[in-house]
Amino acid sequence: MKKYFVIDTNVLLHNSEAITSFADNIVVLPMTVIEELDNFKSHSDELGRNARGVVRQLDALRVRGKLGQGVKMENGGILQIVAEHNLESTAGLDMHVPDNRILMVAYNLLKAGNIVIFVSKDINARLKADALGIGVMDFEKQKINFDELYTGHRQIEVPSNIIDTFYKDKEVEVEGFDLLPNEFVLLTDETNPKHTALTRVDKSSNNLIRLNPNVDSVWHIKAKSKEQRMALELLMDPEIELVTLVGQAGTGKTLLAIAAALESVIGQKRYDRVLVSRPIIPMGKDIGYLPGNKDEKLSNWMQPIFDNLTFLLGHGEMPENGDASIKKKIDKMMQENLLELEALTYIRGRSIPNQYVIVDEAQNLTPHEVKTIISRAGEGTKMVLTGDPYQIDNPYLDSSSNGLTYTAERMKGHALHGHVTLRKSERSGLAAAAAELL
Repeated sequence: MKKYFVIDTNVLLHNSEAITSFADNIVVLPMTVIEELDNFKSHSDELGRNARGVVRQLDALRVRGKLGQGVKMENGGILQIVAEHNLESTAGLDMHVPDNRILMVAYNLLKAGNIVIFVSKDINARLKADALGIGVMDFEKQKINFDELYTGHRQIEVPSNIIDTFYKDKEVEVEGFDLLPNEFVLLTDETNPKHTALTRVDKSSNNLIRLNPNVDSVWHIKAKSKEQRMALELLMDPEIELVTLVGQAGTGKTLLAIAAALESVIGQKRYDRVLVSRPIIPMGKDIGYLPGNKDEKLSNWMQPIFDNLTFLLGHGEMPENGDASIKKKIDKMMQENLLELEALTYIRGRSIPNQYVIVDEAQNLTPHEVKTIISRAGEGTKMVLTGDPYQIDNPYLDSSSNGLTYTAERMKGHALHGHVTLRKSERSGLAAAAAELL
């Protein structure tokens, strides 16, 4: 017996391919969903693009038959748009609320004796559907188990002679473990926990090799923890073209990435320039349109990047009362095209060759947006994604469905990718306490 999947608007705005993700079952779109898509289709952001994508798919299906009666899709399923005329609530719901009209379509299908599942990314809508006896589910495609997210490093207990061999030969083979390329391994002596060696899995031989001693310190910044040292190793390796850094506030993700970028571009001249971008999503209530030209508008969103640049160009110290000379250095870097700050809105359609690209706050991006950004990388470009999955401002994403964690999990094991999850806050004692307790 075919199942009826009633799709909420937010699912389609999250992924425009959702209507083809339910095999050979019946996908139902209430008329309210079509109306809500119409409200979004003129938007220039990802929600608008997904809304337009769904509308184009529906228009293509329309030539096959009447959508109100159901049209067969290429995957064997049927798509049907259900009009809600003369819809009356028998469940005590206010029919002036769009979500309730969508729920009543699912409820009426259920009363007619069908197997119905309501699919929504809105927790409250799922709770109401469950209370009505309707089967519910979140949209699981492009979603990972955050509790089991790949950390990029592990600890292994070994006999002491293996550690001794490593220090002697700068390389050692460890059998019996399913190690991934570019994964970090802390070898620990079985009899002496203080006898350790921090290693990295070589992507060619799968042996454990030493870390590059030349990146212990990068652009006046020295790693304060093993995890930060691992991050620097990935950030400074030109053979690793994609780096994902996940960590709570104060773990040093953005600072390390910018330090490595400055060293790679200005110090080693390995790339043509640094391109830093971040999604423009406000925390809390939006303050509305900002005055000025594009650069002046961006300066407000990029202030965290300017703070890190000021710290790094001040040789690891924040100058008292600001420092005009450091601002001049930043302006000069931008004038000489060594540094560019760009909104993600303008990256779509670009080709970015031989650049060191940092995408900060990537937890606020969808998997599709991250794919779009990474696919902009031209020859010789390195991409770095940083973010904190516990601080997501995008209402349609969570720690398991955002583009940063999705990319980290899906790309693990690829020779071009490296990942580190940083856990210890190094910003201050107060920042560390807030990250842990609040």
